[in-house]
Amino acid sequence: MTRRVLFDTETTGLDPALGDRVLEVAAVELINDLPTGQHFHALIDPERDIPEEVTRIHGFTSAHVAGMPKFAEIAPKLVEFFGDAELIAHNAPFDFRFLDAEFARLGLATLAPERMIDTLVLAKTRFPGMPNSLDALCRRFAIDLTQRTTHNALLDCRLLAEVYVELTGGRQRGLGLAAETATAQVAVYVHAGPRSGRMVVPSVAELAAHQAMVARLKDPVWLVG
Repeated sequence: MTRRVLFDTETTGLDPALGDRVLEVAAVELINDLPTGQHFHALIDPERDIPEEVTRIHGFTSAHVAGMPKFAEIAPKLVEFFGDAELIAHNAPFDFRFLDAEFARLGLATLAPERMIDTLVLAKTRFPGMPNSLDALCRRFAIDLTQRTTHNALLDCRLLAEVYVELTGGRQRGLGLAAETATAQVAVYVHAGPRSGRMVVPSVAELAAHQAMVARLKDPVWLVG
């Protein structure tokens, strides 16, 4: 079982070195590269103003974050949620840089670069020379974008989780084919269009047909039963 965490931030600007801060952070848990439903989300008082030009991008104003916890208050739970998992983000160096600045301000350990998985790099490798923004990738993979009228860290994480499944080849659950009984069931994740996924369980007859086919192969490594 492989645990990874996919995350996104919204900020007051583009450069933490110039005083820009994180105002929203969201993260979703992936097990074997598929979402489990476990997530972390916090809206944060950035302790500074939010410029109008930035509000036009993500929709947050100073009124939205008034009275929200400061980063120092949410940092322990965020670190706990991250654990020691690899961390996935779109244009990951941007988000790593901002979180590192926030952690450093608190005297906490920064994020190890080797934990980084950048879906923008994955997308550019697979689709060189093509638009590879989150919106562009969602359109390419027929993932529903109707709720994304502005940037929102939690929504972006959920969209990116679907994109990540596609970028990594539509990975499937249960391909270890470990037989718990003589009629073992294999649950497979199927991407079936906009914002949908369903669990497909083969019938006994289908499993028998599969095993018969595999039995005809020389030294099959995934024979069930």
